[in-house]
Amino acid sequence: MDITAMDTYMGKAIEMAMEYGPKLLLAIITLLIGLWVIRLVVKSLNKAMEKAKVEASLQKFLESLTAILLKALLLISVASMVGIEATSFIAILGAAGLAVGLALQGSLANFAGGVLILLFKPFKVGDVIEGQGYTGKVDAIHVFNTIMKTPDNKTIIIPNGALAGGSITNYSTESRRRVDMTFGIGYGDDLLKAKNLLLQMVGADERVIKDPSPQIVVSELADSSVNLTVRAWCDTGDYWSIYFDMQEKVKLEFDKQGISIPYPQQDIHVHQHN
Repeated sequence: MDITAMDTYMGKAIEMAMEYGPKLLLAIITLLIGLWVIRLVVKSLNKAMEKAKVEASLQKFLESLTAILLKALLLISVASMVGIEATSFIAILGAAGLAVGLALQGSLANFAGGVLILLFKPFKVGDVIEGQGYTGKVDAIHVFNTIMKTPDNKTIIIPNGALAGGSITNYSTESRRRVDMTFGIGYGDDLLKAKNLLLQMVGADERVIKDPSPQIVVSELADSSVNLTVRAWCDTGDYWSIYFDMQEKVKLEFDKQGISIPYPQQDIHVHQHN
């Protein structure tokens, strides 16, 4: 290589260094400062979520998601500072994001549902809920699904997208519940006697709350029985024990007092034509 060619290359190298050197240096400084700022932002977000008592798994995911998004924006800014076209870079990221979104449409819906459940907390671990046709105790809440245990100890895994988008009944939200029970007596039985017996049995149960006081009402004149409905308030944890105990107590006491509990029946009249 002759001296003239070497001088030419050296001149171009110096020219490029003069042109791109300051830009590259500024980009490096911007990158370092940007990463430092991102760490501060993520740390502040972490403290805010801890103060708001956001669920741990959601907290970690949101931290990672925030960091990734901010770093992507920082890289685009740094790339544009050194002369790389940001529009083409953004277009590539957008196309990749669209493809991933279409491929993971169901998973993204479940994720969005999980975020809503963890943020707004319509229920928490330990609550008894009814949703998507299932009733059970919430065993775990994950970002993509919720795990329930049924009373007979079956495990139900429900996608969060369907759960968050449907109706949810939470039986554990309130500390008190009203137990509604219906008992039928025959039309020939003493109505007032039956009502007094029910009131005495409910009142004798220490688990039944006295204020508001229990109610015994005639709820229906059915085809083969007069139906009496018992309405009594109790602590939520005592609901089913009171309900099942009363079924047995009422049957035994009605039998003892001579009050019938009729079963469905029909009267058939036969007419003979001569």
